Amino acid sequence: METSDRMHAPAVAWMVGIVAWLVPGGGHILVGRWGRGLLLGGTVGLMFLIGLRLGGHLFGFAGQEGTNALLQIPPAIANMGSGLLYLICWLLNRGFGEGADLASSPTFEYGNTFLLVAGLLNYLVMLDAFDLAAGRKR
Repeated sequence: METSDRMHAPAVAWMVGIVAWLVPGGGHILVGRWGRGLLLGGTVGLMFLIGLRLGGHLFGFAGQEGTNALLQIPPAIANMGSGLLYLICWLLNRGFGEGADLASSPTFEYGNTFLLVAGLLNYLVMLDAFDLAAGRKR
């Protein structure tokens, strides 16, 4: 079985997709697209770190009640797109502080935007790596 044939197996494509979610750019590296993987992974990682540095807030699923909890779901899903970066921050309780503390920073909204876009961009990167591994894209 040739290497390109193995990459088209559904199980391999799903594994590449999961790795791409966990490690931004990792899925592209697995399928042999080193340049694209390093560029996209570096972009997602840099956006995430800039977002934290600007005082952005990571959204989670706990701590809110009523309609506030429902409003937290879409940005929490977007933030979770950053994979291990989000999980590490969750484990270290970094970026999940109270809104009043973080909102005092003049760059708070910019930080939020960087964090949200980093997660959403990684979802697109993940889908691109999945398509490459599934043979739907060259």
